[in-house]
Amino acid sequence: MLTLKLITEQTEKVIRGLEKKHFGNAKEAIDKAISLDRNRRETQQKLDACLAEQKKCAAEIGALMKQGKRDEAEAAKAKVAALKEESQAFQQQMNEVESALTAHLCTIPNIPYDIVPEGSCAEDNIVVKSSLRECKEGDTVGNWDTVPANTEAKLPHWELAKKYNLIDFDLGVKISGAGFPVYVGLGARLQRALINFFLDEARNSGYTEIMPPTVVNAASGYGTGQLPDKEGQMYHCEVDDLYLIPTAEVPVTNIYRDVILDEKDLPIKNCAYTQCFRREAGSYGKDVRGLNRLHEFSKIEIVRIDTPEHSEQSHKEMLEHVEGLLCKLELPYRILRLCGGDQSFTSAICYDFEVYSEAQGRWLEVSSVSNFDTYQANRLKCRYRRIADKKTELCHTLNGSALALPRIVASILENNQTAEGIRVPKALVPYMGCEIIK
Repeated sequence: MLTLKLITEQTEKVIRGLEKKHFGNAKEAIDKAISLDRNRRETQQKLDACLAEQKKCAAEIGALMKQGKRDEAEAAKAKVAALKEESQAFQQQMNEVESALTAHLCTIPNIPYDIVPEGSCAEDNIVVKSSLRECKEGDTVGNWDTVPANTEAKLPHWELAKKYNLIDFDLGVKISGAGFPVYVGLGARLQRALINFFLDEARNSGYTEIMPPTVVNAASGYGTGQLPDKEGQMYHCEVDDLYLIPTAEVPVTNIYRDVILDEKDLPIKNCAYTQCFRREAGSYGKDVRGLNRLHEFSKIEIVRIDTPEHSEQSHKEMLEHVEGLLCKLELPYRILRLCGGDQSFTSAICYDFEVYSEAQGRWLEVSSVSNFDTYQANRLKCRYRRIADKKTELCHTLNGSALALPRIVASILENNQTAEGIRVPKALVPYMGCEIIK
């Protein structure tokens, strides 16, 4: 969440940032936060004064008793008792106002960086780079129509999966329901090949592999911002009050909850392969067919914990890493800088990677790479100790998909179909043990 220091010292900047994110009633929300903080500080002052007076009176009782001033000592005892009740009332008031302030701050999203473009929806996102052509300054998704040439009819991946017996969607419905496919034979091998390829590439780029749990408690969901904002999209195990993770970002970033790191150890670079679970409530239609939108899927996530001074460089390196994966997979891609209105609740800046689906004639998002600035770290209480002055500061947290498998598989199948079968990208041949899926 936003820090009170930022809100109180740079109020107008925060309001402008929230307006860029199209957050309703930005000024009212910030004014309420400032008012609650003022109330908290005033109550704290009253509590401190009451406790100080209580301590002073308590210290006088013994001296009065020694001097034989029993009546005055009894009066002092009565005053201490009254002050105790008063301080307890102030403490309860403090607890209530702090809870109200924290709850209110959790409803306020992160503010975007200045480089984030204005805009209200996906059509306003900026195309900053593509494997297909040079991008002009200010190119938006809405006016950018270059796609690969499609000179012959292409089968969509769900038909290819059936033709080559790679994925059984009907069996998944039988076992679990829609959105839970069963991978078979070379389809299962392709999944494993991509997972191993992405993990090997991450390791070669200096990431330490983590194998985290795929269920988390509410504190972890709160720490990275999934709760209380997105609980409706998460699978909840009510008996144990645990949540199935929507991404490895949640357990991996929470490793550093309530931790003070040393500056010399930053940036921390972790990667993790997990199954991910999303309810995708309200999703329907042609855009969710096949692998386009699933309730359970495999994903490799990269996470960094860094200093404010270096996090921009970390973000750049993460973007280069994801782009390198798509290049090695020989997939047509483009990179988008998301506009304020299309950014997530918690991100300060986000770039999406999309691959082109020839059979579907549209772009499919396969990765989001975000810098959260101190927003998550403030919720996590994730800090680092500076080398120069030993002071502690909030870290910056970053993460990105590297990569999510379903739409990568869809794009590989659709873009590489030939008369002989599905051509396997060269980078995957050592993992697949074949050059053609047939």
